[in-house]
Amino acid sequence: MLIDTHCHLHDLQWFTPDQQAEFLQNAHESGVEKIVCIGTNHEDSLKARDFAATHDGVYWTYGIHPEFANQHDSNFSFFSELFATNEERAKQVSPVTTGRDAAGSEKRKSCLAVGEIGLDYHYPGYNRSAQIKLFEQMLQLAKDYDLPVSLHIREAFTDAFAVLDNFPETQGVVHSFTGSKKELKRALERGFYIGVNGLATYTTPPLPPLERILLETDAPFLTPVPFRGTINKPGYVKQIAAYLATKLEVTELEIAEQTTKNARQIFKI
Repeated sequence: MLIDTHCHLHDLQWFTPDQQAEFLQNAHESGVEKIVCIGTNHEDSLKARDFAATHDGVYWTYGIHPEFANQHDSNFSFFSELFATNEERAKQVSPVTTGRDAAGSEKRKSCLAVGEIGLDYHYPGYNRSAQIKLFEQMLQLAKDYDLPVSLHIREAFTDAFAVLDNFPETQGVVHSFTGSKKELKRALERGFYIGVNGLATYTTPPLPPLERILLETDAPFLTPVPFRGTINKPGYVKQIAAYLATKLEVTELEIAEQTTKNARQIFKI
C-alpha cells in the first residue's frame, strides 16, 4: 500500500470533477489507498474537509499557508467545531473496522493535522512578522488539539527553527524539503518526518533515512520525471517510490511498507 500524504486534489481551481474522479481511480489502480488533502487557507481547508467526507480513503488537514499571512481572520474561536481530540478520533475510526462499518467511519473523519503552515521567504515583499505570528498561532492550535503538523518552509529555516523552539513537543512532517544537509539534520534531530515528492526526481535535495520519509505528490504541482510538463496526480506516488528504491538501493516493496508505516505513525491513519 502507498499513501500520498500531501496533495490538493480537492481544489477545483486545479482539478475538474471529472479529473478528481479519474485521478482517484488511477491512484487506486497504482496502489495508492490513502490520500491526504492539505488545506492552505480557511475556505480551502473546508473544501478539503468536504471532499474527504464524501470519498473513502481521503483525509484532510486544516492550515493557513504563509502566503495568506496578511489575509487570514485572527479570530480562531470556530476551531473547536472543526477539531476533535485524539480520544474522539480513536472512537471515530477504529483500525479494526471493516466493510460497511469502515466506510461509515471514513465519513466521520476528523481533521488529521494542522497544515500546511510555516514560513516562506522566497518571493519579494513577504511580511516576515505576519508570517511568524501566523505560524505561532497555527503551532499553538496543533498543541491545543494534540495534532501533528505539515510544515511548509522555504528559504526560512533559521526563523522556523527559532519559532519551533517555543513548541518543543511539535511533531509532524517537513513537506517538500528543500533545505541543506545541515537543515535536514536539524529537522531530523527534532523528530520530524520529511516529505519527498517529484522534486527529488529532477533536483538534488538531501535525502533522509527511509525510516523518516513520507511519500507525497503536492499534486497538481511538482510532477515527477518522466511526466514533467503534465498535471501531477496522487497516483504518481508510485513513481516517487520507484525513484527512492533506486536511490536508496532497496525494493519498491520496502519503500511502500516503511513509508506507509511512517505515515500511520504520524497521522494515525
